[in-house]
Amino acid sequence: MTQIIENGISLTEQAQAKVRALIEAEGRDDLRLRVAVQPGGCSGLIYQLYFDEMLAEDDKITDFDGVEVVVDKMSVPYLDGASIDFEDTIQKQ
Repeated sequence: MTQIIENGISLTEQAQAKVRALIEAEGRDDLRLRVAVQPGGCSGLIYQLYFDEMLAEDDKITDFDGVEVVVDKMSVPYLDGASIDFEDTIQKQ
């Protein structure tokens, strides 16, 4: 099941499971998945996904069954409709 958060991002169950496993492997309970957009790159934007323990006052936080996804206020319009998935096949991960 894919859940839509208030800023339009969806996170599949496969992605939730992978993020949860990576956070558990770090042995920390203060990490969240941060999704951000910054100027730059060939298309004019750079998309970033990384673990972050810091929160800003205007961050949008949504919990996907125990996996918190954080998006800064400036990135929200650029990420509307984005879907985060994870595949683990012989061809790609």
